Amino acid sequence: MDAKTIRLYFALLVLHRLTLSTSTDTITINQTLREGDLLVSKQNKFALGFFSPGNSSYRYLGIWFYKISLQTHTVVWVANRDNPINGSAGFLSINQYGNLVLYGNRDEKFPIWSANVSVDLANTCVAQLFDSGNFVLFQGSRRIFVWQSFDHPTNTMLPGMRLGLDKRTGLNRFLTSWKSTDDPGIGDYSLKLNLVGSPQFFLYDGSKPFWRGTPWPWRTPDIYNYSYVNSEEEITFSYSHDDSSVLFQLMVHESGMLMWVSRRESDANWKEFWSGSKYRCDSYGRCGANSICDPRHLNEFECSCLPGYEPKFPRNWFRMRDGSGGCVRKRLKSSSVCGQGEGFGKVPQVKVPDTSTAVWVNMSMSRVDCEQECYKDCSCSAYASIKIPGKDVACLAWYGDLMDIVDLMDHSGYNVYVRVDAIELAEIERSNGFLEMKGMLAFLIVSVSSAWFVIIIFAYLWLRKRKKRVKNKSNRRLFDSINGPHYHKDNFEADDIQTSRSHTDLAFLNLSTISAATDNFSQANKIGQGGFGSVYKGQLTNGKEVAVKRLSKNSGQGAEEFKNEAMLMAKLQHRNLVKLLGCCIQEEERILIYEYLSNGSLDLFLFDTTRSSFLNWSKRYKIIVGVVRGILYLHQDSRWRIIHRDLKSSNILLDAELNPKISDFGMARILEDDQIEHKTHRVVGTYGYMSPEYAVLGKFSVKSDVFSFGIILLEIISGKKSNGFHQEDPSLTLIGHVWELWQEDRALDIVDSTLKESYNSHEVLKCIHIALLCVQEDAMDRPTTSAIIVMLDSEITLPCPKQPAFIFRNSRNSSPIWEGPSSVNEVSITETVAR
Repeated sequence: MDAKTIRLYFALLVLHRLTLSTSTDTITINQTLREGDLLVSKQNKFALGFFSPGNSSYRYLGIWFYKISLQTHTVVWVANRDNPINGSAGFLSINQYGNLVLYGNRDEKFPIWSANVSVDLANTCVAQLFDSGNFVLFQGSRRIFVWQSFDHPTNTMLPGMRLGLDKRTGLNRFLTSWKSTDDPGIGDYSLKLNLVGSPQFFLYDGSKPFWRGTPWPWRTPDIYNYSYVNSEEEITFSYSHDDSSVLFQLMVHESGMLMWVSRRESDANWKEFWSGSKYRCDSYGRCGANSICDPRHLNEFECSCLPGYEPKFPRNWFRMRDGSGGCVRKRLKSSSVCGQGEGFGKVPQVKVPDTSTAVWVNMSMSRVDCEQECYKDCSCSAYASIKIPGKDVACLAWYGDLMDIVDLMDHSGYNVYVRVDAIELAEIERSNGFLEMKGMLAFLIVSVSSAWFVIIIFAYLWLRKRKKRVKNKSNRRLFDSINGPHYHKDNFEADDIQTSRSHTDLAFLNLSTISAATDNFSQANKIGQGGFGSVYKGQLTNGKEVAVKRLSKNSGQGAEEFKNEAMLMAKLQHRNLVKLLGCCIQEEERILIYEYLSNGSLDLFLFDTTRSSFLNWSKRYKIIVGVVRGILYLHQDSRWRIIHRDLKSSNILLDAELNPKISDFGMARILEDDQIEHKTHRVVGTYGYMSPEYAVLGKFSVKSDVFSFGIILLEIISGKKSNGFHQEDPSLTLIGHVWELWQEDRALDIVDSTLKESYNSHEVLKCIHIALLCVQEDAMDRPTTSAIIVMLDSEITLPCPKQPAFIFRNSRNSSPIWEGPSSVNEVSITETVAR
């Protein structure tokens, strides 16, 4: 070891002892930040220190929102992303050269991370954490800028940060995802500003374009201000906002999702108000070249060719609905698009094509002049006339194939004019002329038929008024059954319902309010579908997100289930039950308004190979306990003894923190205090979750729900569907498979493979044991919900389980061997997917 190395080592050892004793926002050359120390910005917005993400035991130096509990999604910057510290001896300091250096322990000779700078008069250097979240290194009393964390972003863009190229230094700032929630290392996805042609953002999966943003001039939400600079010194994008009480961030999630999220410091969760790469038309070039992707075609092929083009591979296009081959020009050999009477076909309101093959012809040019410029150049395939903020209308022209055009449903796009040959232009003009003639003919028909139309309208209004009186009487009876019989009026109108309040403290909303919240029940807001109707995501005028359950008008059983669910949920309040916020009874509509839970239902996580990895064992155990406590409230702690009758994984919703909430009480029934069980001739529920006595005899009790919980418990542990279980013996159910493994002392073989060996084997075995007790054939042998709570919370000796029900399936189909009345799988608020 040479003398210089010895001196450096001794200096580091001394600095390591001079650690920060109190929280501050700066660190100087004679101070060291180590485990337990924090740099906190002046207004307590951000903190810099050491943390371990998720379930990782490694330590990282990072910046996070200080007033929010430290979680993976609150970390906005990480220094040593790919060089974690194994232990708790890491420390940060400014060395003798004015360089920020991070060591894993005091015995290391070389830092695991550094700012990679060197300055004169290093003893005057100061590093400071600002309330913007930017960690900056200054030199001297004049505070000359040396280095900043904003120049080296990780997966998050904060207000004031710039993405793009600094032409003076060659620094290109872009975002890269984490590898996982437990590993902040550089992941597969990156958001970069592509400077070829007109600047546009690309989200890449490795080196492959995964999503493309709208090219400049960008259109962003009005809640913040954005800045785009394209000069000789830089090409960058940044944004800011004026409300200091709201936190904003743009992040690239490890799943490949690009998200804008916001949160007030007093709120419990982050709220997503925009995301990219989410829907099928978001995928870059989904329909290939010279085509349009229309996201509104939910049940149809979303791809169509541009005017003058046809599918390159018709068989794939029409039969297989594979548009990746794109489109080519019609009549390629027999017709010309250069100097032969060609023109332009209008494609309205679209995300303009990939501008990598485009140029700005002129920043101040009318659409007509823009068309003439494109017309004169045979290689110009399309043009658009675009309003530039703060400037005039500009002309943008494309050369070559047109890629990644999307029909924008919110009319936020531009009109693109595509070059077509003379034959296609004539067809377009003939089509427009036909529409004009058709309009004139329609006008004549309407004029001649106006007298009859007036008569029909009067007759319709009379019949409608009569029908409305009948419907209002029906609405009053239904309203009274929910709200109490104390509210009556001789002339009972639908609007009266909306303004009343009752002892249930249930809000009654006007239909127009709900329609506005869901954009008139738009298909884009539809997040669930079932036998009794649909579920929509909505946003009320106060900004609150809700789930709107709209019962089908054609459902013969809808009114009964609506009444039952509204009456129960209005009176039930528990952290593990979905909260009913209000309802609507107006005209033909029966609508329930619930709190919106962003993570959807439990089954969406358990039975998806990608999302199941987010549920480690500790999170699954937390869900198990939460579900049991919700059932205990229904069976014992609420005002009534309530039997849910349709407990299943899809009826367990998860909030942003993955807390479980039981939902869908349309099938629930109340038992009297002295009533042990009840019998019904109408068996409803879902096969695979129904107990044998209920499926066969129609008898239900608290033990019926216990059986259903046992099935859910096995699904949580195994990650396999009770109704969709397959293995070597197709006649064996999930219950039967677990029972065989239990008897062979191999019960842990059923554990979900995504958990690997990170779970607590003792805890898992106990849960399997409890599940087998819950699914025993005889209801008397099953434990009560309160007994299950005790079993989970203590180490008592559990009884030996007896043979469970539904071990085998019929050889004819996948139904259980028990035969009973047909089951009904009703629509539920749980059949939702977070959008």
